Amino acid sequence: MKRSYRFSLRFTSLACLAVLILATTALAGPPLICHPFDIGTAKSLPFTGTAWRLSGNEGYDTAGLARDTLALLDANAPVIVRMETLRRATLYAGQDQQAAKELLTRLHARAASGDNAQNALALFDFGYLVETYGQWLGKDHNPAAGIDGYSFVKKALALRGNDPQMEFAAALITSFRGPAGEHQEHAQKAMAGAKTDALLSRNLSSDFIVSVMKSRS
Repeated sequence: MKRSYRFSLRFTSLACLAVLILATTALAGPPLICHPFDIGTAKSLPFTGTAWRLSGNEGYDTAGLARDTLALLDANAPVIVRMETLRRATLYAGQDQQAAKELLTRLHARAASGDNAQNALALFDFGYLVETYGQWLGKDHNPAAGIDGYSFVKKALALRGNDPQMEFAAALITSFRGPAGEHQEHAQKAMAGAKTDALLSRNLSSDFIVSVMKSRS
């Protein structure tokens, strides 16, 4: 049966605004959720809205969320495009618990296929989704509750080697939940890599990201 996506722009805007008001001035809301990543013309899940005004496509059928997300991730997308795709997927998953669980399960299966360099992105995708779920889905509605997504991201980094975009993702994760020392290390590596990565440089230049990256510096 088709499950049409019903996303309330008013509700989500107010939700992120509340987080912005209650958060410290240095950390402006859940960094994996409340600001879209600049992916240029790259393909991602269908979506509308800018900044923290979160609005999905009301006609999007969340029954296909896992299928659509995996198709995009399996297309060897850059890490920042994966981050934005998983951000959008999490916002859709917040409206459909079955879709949220299915996506998590399928990404976990990909990540469990082996700890090797070829599997680094699968480990990253699963860990990043876990952390994104944790910043948006309520505890009672989060199928990833109790899982340490950051540990999967760190494993992906160890296998991947030098990857400034992945360091950027790790810096955003640790800006929200620590540890501060690891946040600083990830942030420094991301900023150093941005000198030769135009996509990363554009994302690091936003006021929102600047405030997040400096939150634990």
